Amino acid sequence: MATEIMREIIPLTKNDCFTIFSRTKTGFDFPLHQHDEFELNLILNAPNAQRIIGDHISEIGDAELVLIGPNLQHGWFTHKCTSTHIKEVTIQFHRDMFDERLLQRNQLSFIKTMFEKSLRGILFSSETTQHIQERIMELPRKHGFDSVLELMSILHDLSVSRNMTTLSDASFSSIENASYNSRRVEKVMEHLNKNFDKDITLSDVAKIALMTDVAFSRFFKARTGKTFVDTLNEIRLGHASRFLIETTESITEVAYKCGFNNMSNFNRIFRKKKNCTPKEFRETYNAMGVRAFI
Repeated sequence: MATEIMREIIPLTKNDCFTIFSRTKTGFDFPLHQHDEFELNLILNAPNAQRIIGDHISEIGDAELVLIGPNLQHGWFTHKCTSTHIKEVTIQFHRDMFDERLLQRNQLSFIKTMFEKSLRGILFSSETTQHIQERIMELPRKHGFDSVLELMSILHDLSVSRNMTTLSDASFSSIENASYNSRRVEKVMEHLNKNFDKDITLSDVAKIALMTDVAFSRFFKARTGKTFVDTLNEIRLGHASRFLIETTESITEVAYKCGFNNMSNFNRIFRKKKNCTPKEFRETYNAMGVRAFI
């Protein structure tokens, strides 16, 4: 049975800038869900709880800070956590709290980039979390305009922090219009996203970019930070993850449908990227329960 993701209706009204929940709890009991708003989540003292962001599944440590973009499914689950004093601070704010034209200004370029990355989910480094957590925990004590300014300041400091990690695969998160500051790379990415189920070689995409294989390989890595093969595998894995969640097709069918012509290779790449087998991934999602959209 495919898992449906609950659409959460949150108490943030159109007249609010943001809403904040600060609570101490003994476990996590809210199902996998998504909503239209950004969410910044600070969790303390919940080692070995499980986090799902898009198609990324992982156990967490003693402290973590995550920014989740609009309509990206997410949830935290008690899993192996035995703590009975979990601290959670959740901040939810509208997509348009920063006007799109304002985000085009040079001074907000880092926030704009961070918001784009958050469509896949961002895990901030332990150093950043430790540095910023007191300010987040103090935010509920601020009021009015001061609280808005402080949230904006926190978001700016997060946007310029180092070693942030994007979590979910891009193709799983259905990110459109990603900017690579290169028309050649954009044309190649468009080709990969449309033809991920077919046999694609480096020579094929180098021809699209009107470059030699060697020149394109270097150019692509410089512009995207990833090799052509890693990028193609990530796109294929994103689609495979979605098929594993949303369909009842066999794992073999999913693999071949997503361009993997060798099952051992598919299992190896999947496990390396997600630290679990395709079967374990599907079982973990299904264990979260089937919920209807509301």
